[in-house]
Amino acid sequence: MEQEAVVTALAALAQDSRLRVFRLLVTAGPDGLPAGQIAEELAIAANTLSFHLSHLKAAGLVTMRRTGRSLIYAAEYGRVQAVIAYLTENCCRRQSCCDGTDEP
Repeated sequence: MEQEAVVTALAALAQDSRLRVFRLLVTAGPDGLPAGQIAEELAIAANTLSFHLSHLKAAGLVTMRRTGRSLIYAAEYGRVQAVIAYLTENCCRRQSCCDGTDEP
C-alpha cells in the first residue's frame, strides 16, 4: 500500500463522527447497515451522515451497495488490514524484541 493511500485513510478516520460510523460498521460485519439505521443509531442527521460516508468511501474504508431503495454501507476490511500492515510492517526492525526471543 502506498503512503498516500494510508494518509488518506487515516485522515478520513481522524474525525469523531466518521470514526464512530466506521466503528459501527465494523461491528455490523460484512453485511453492513442501511444508511438510515446508521443515522438513527448514531443520532446523525442524514445529510451529515452522507457527507461522512462519502469521505469514508473515497478513502476506500467503506463500500456501498444498493438494495431496493436502501443504500447499504459496510466496512472494507481488506483496506483496513492493508493500512494496519503498512503501519506495522517495520515493527521492531531496529530491535530483536519482536523476534520471539526474550533478549533485547
